[in-house]
Formats: sequence, structure tokens, C-alpha cells
Amino acid sequence: MTAKTGTHRTPPTVLVLGATGKTGRRVVARLRASGPVTVRAASRSSEVRFDWTLPDTWERALAGADALYLVAPDDPSPVREFVRQAAASGVRRFVVLSGRSIEKAGEDFGQGMTAAEAAVQETGAAWTLLRPNNFFQNFDEDLWLPPLRAGRLGLPIGDMPEPFIDAEDVAEVAAAVLTAAGDGHAGRVYELSGPRALTFADATRVIAGAAGRPIRYEELTPAAYRAELLAEGWPEEVADALGALFALHRAGHTSEVTDDVRRVLGRAPADLEPWARSVAARGVWA
Repeated sequence: MTAKTGTHRTPPTVLVLGATGKTGRRVVARLRASGPVTVRAASRSSEVRFDWTLPDTWERALAGADALYLVAPDDPSPVREFVRQAAASGVRRFVVLSGRSIEKAGEDFGQGMTAAEAAVQETGAAWTLLRPNNFFQNFDEDLWLPPLRAGRLGLPIGDMPEPFIDAEDVAEVAAAVLTAAGDGHAGRVYELSGPRALTFADATRVIAGAAGRPIRYEELTPAAYRAELLAEGWPEEVADALGALFALHRAGHTSEVTDDVRRVLGRAPADLEPWARSVAARGVWA
């Protein structure tokens, strides 16, 4: 995709929302390393300020953008209007970060992502949906890092496997789609998984082995998991959302390995075990 100004071709401008987030900052880095593209990194604390709750920040972020990496908020209410404004301002390619089997998640999880998927399909622009599995980085950057450091990860998932994926692979797919020539990715839904499905107990063992210390996995009932989250100070809406997420996993909707990373990038996705060794070498789980 190349933007035009009169008879002169100019590099496309790609707006990346959530630019300090888990995938957003990686998308920004890959786009800036990829060649002739102008990258506009936007978040509440980025070089371009963007706040879903402040529509006055939307226009400046969108001005001149040809393509958009859309990371929706949990609250779906502003999404449709923002996407409408984006299309009206000239965005012709939308790449949406969503989640595996999001349509089966229920009302407590992923409503922002669901709204974003629906909104971009109404624009008439080219759109691509990225639906990844749980990221490797959930184990070392936020969600499951504190319990792993404490030596015990308790979740309500049972023996249902999960083909965890590296957020770096998700970012590389996003950057490839955002900058691809032509519309070969338009209208595609990419279900992005890692190369093999592991149970959370398996993943915990891999991480414990890499870290060289005991870390155990404990199976919890959904009620016990919710009680632990609330006792740790998580808000009820977060506890409900995580409960709905694990219900989705327990039902097996996210357990299958896919080939979509290879389809886009021409290579296999990263495996959890070498990633865990590289992270452990930094002392993250010590």
C-alpha cells in the first residue's frame, strides 16, 4: 500500500493504537525497522496522545493515516464511532487485534474486540482480523508473572491444551499485513497460534525447568479462581472477564494449532521452550 500526493508517491502512514502495549510496541518497532513507512505511535503516554475516553484526541491521531492497527478498549461503546471517523479521515486498511473464538466468549469478555471486528467490516475499507491465542508474554510481563515468581500458578483450565503464541510473531504478522502491497489480506481472519498445544501445567513445567526452581501448577475451580482474584485486589469486572476467558478455553474453542502464522510469514511460529530459556536467563522468574 502506497499513499499518493498528487503525482508523487509518499510512504504510507500507519497509526498504531496501544503503542505502549504488549503487541503495539512490538508492531511499532517492526514497522520502523521495515523500511519506507511513517509510523504514528499512539496511546495515552505515547508521542501521539490517544485516549478512547477523549474523542478530542482522535482527530490528530487519525490525520493523514492510511492504515490502522486497532487495539480496542474493553468498553465497546466508543469503538464504532472511532472506526467511522477513521474511515472518513482516509484510513483504507484496518488490522484488528482480537482473540481466538471471540464470538463464543460471552458478555463478560472481549466485547471491545467484538465491536471492533464488526465496525471495520462496515466501513468498505480493507480489513483483516488477527485472532491470537494467549501470549507467551502473559507469563513474564503481567498476568501470570507474580504467581510464577511466588512458585504457584493456579488456574481453572484442567487438561485442555493451549497453543500459546509469541507476541513477537503476532506483531510480525500485523506489520506484514499493514504494509503488504495489494489487498491479499483483505477480508481475512487469521487465527494465530503457536506450533504446539500445551496444557497450563505443561507450560508451568517448562518455565520451572528454564528457571531452575520449583514452580507448581494447581488446578482451581472457577469459583476458587474468582475468589483468589478478588482477594488479590482485582476488580469484580476483571475477575468476571478472566473467568469468561477460561470458560472459553475449557470448552476447547482455542485448543487447535493453526497454520496461519506460516501462511502470512512463510515460517513456523516460535516455540515456548526456547523462549522460556531466554527469558529465564534474564532472571525474570527468579
